[in-house]
Amino acid sequence: MDKKEFRVLIKYCFLKGKNTVEANIWLDAEFPDTVPGKSTIKDWYGKFRRGEMSTQDGERSGSPKGFVTDEKI
Repeated sequence: MDKKEFRVLIKYCFLKGKNTVEANIWLDAEFPDTVPGKSTIKDWYGKFRRGEMSTQDGERSGSPKGFVTDEKI
């Protein structure tokens, strides 16, 4: 499962009224090998509490990451 899918599940837990510990326990029981860390869950809960309900990556400042092509080598 990728991180975007986990964000949706974290949002689901938030909307169901689970706290971060309960969300972590539930996610760990369902996805023991790939569960996000406690700090990730807390960060997303913080965003949801502030009303930021999107689970998409936000805009970032700075230059985009470069990439290497055959022409650059």
